[in-house]
Amino acid sequence: MSASAPLPPPLPLLKRVPPGVWTALVWGAAAVQPIVEYVLMPQRHEYSLSYPRDGLDPLTARVLLALAFLAVLAGSALLRRRTAVAYGLLIVGTVVASVAWRQDEVVPLQFLGVDVALCYVAATRPRRTAIIAAAGALGVLAGYLVLRRLTGEEAGTASEPFVALTVVIAWLIGNSLHQARAHTAELHARTAAQAVTAERLRIAREMHDTVAHSIGIIALQAGAAARVVETQPAKAREAMLTVEHTGRDTLAGLRRLLGALRQADQEQEPGPRDQEPTDRHDQGHSRAPLRPAAGLADLERLAATTTAAGVRVEVRWQGERRPLPADTDLAAFRIVQEAVTNVVRHAGAEGCQVTVEYREDELGIEVVDRGRGGSTHTKTPQTGFGLAGMRERVALLHGRFTAGPRPGGGFKVAARLPVPTAEAAGTGPVAKAGAG
Repeated sequence: MSASAPLPPPLPLLKRVPPGVWTALVWGAAAVQPIVEYVLMPQRHEYSLSYPRDGLDPLTARVLLALAFLAVLAGSALLRRRTAVAYGLLIVGTVVASVAWRQDEVVPLQFLGVDVALCYVAATRPRRTAIIAAAGALGVLAGYLVLRRLTGEEAGTASEPFVALTVVIAWLIGNSLHQARAHTAELHARTAAQAVTAERLRIAREMHDTVAHSIGIIALQAGAAARVVETQPAKAREAMLTVEHTGRDTLAGLRRLLGALRQADQEQEPGPRDQEPTDRHDQGHSRAPLRPAAGLADLERLAATTTAAGVRVEVRWQGERRPLPADTDLAAFRIVQEAVTNVVRHAGAEGCQVTVEYREDELGIEVVDRGRGGSTHTKTPQTGFGLAGMRERVALLHGRFTAGPRPGGGFKVAARLPVPTAEAAGTGPVAKAGAG
């Protein structure tokens, strides 16, 4: 039974509480404060013209204030699902509350609830919707100011310009949050796309390195068998057996690679696939244990197979052989495998020399042949992506890679892979002891 995934960290309080709750709390606190201070508390010498003690005595005022509370609560509850309607109810509730107290100007504290809702609209809705919401709030404030000027009751400093400033600030804050969220989503999408591209390149390199060498051996052996099938049937039969063996190994490698991909897909998408497979083919292959990844320990077998195909491969080991990090070990083997494959397929040489040098902080690899040199090795569009794949593997490990014709003829592939001392002591498969 697989272990359960760790629980995500709890969200901050500001994000755990729905925006409608914050809106209702701010608006309700601003609405209850004058009732408690000027109506319910014992009478003091101070009094308020905006909130007189008998301001709620008329039944009409109480009904209007109750309707204002209902409108604001309904708007707060609908803020996420029907934002436009909810925002309109909040503005209507604020206006009705001022009418209940017989005020001819907007109450700054009361309008903070509208500002909180506007900030949410600007943060979660398209910019056009947010601009319309801000324009609606500013229009209400302008209506108060114009109404007082028309009735001739304008006196003192108007509060609407200051409230309008809070509206603009709320919109700016919400718009900044909206831009930050969009930028974060873009970064996540870009990172996901880069991860997919990198994984595709990795799979392409593995497919290429797994198949290219084997196809080269098969082509050589099949050609040799075709030439001697009538004169030397025994050798032709031996060559075809080698073709069969190499083909089976290649097919097994492809099945392991596809099995690993299917296993990763099943881990990412649990569900009906997690049930026991009903198809016998799936039971035989997709659930089979995967063989350890290739490494320099397989280099002798690679040399023997290539030599049997007619291209002699000489392996030289220098330095003290020791365990390598898994990624370095795999990359080193794939580089040698691809370089030898290029010799088999394109160089026209009778053999090549592979040198693996263990240094204190790096691994050196050289593959040298005396074939046709740069006339064929460098034709990447015709011969495939071998050199590009080797260069990518070395770059991923922050190493150095060179490939090109030799002055005296032939071709040389050289790579230097860094080997951190701390990792070299205990990771990666152990190479076979002894010299090649």
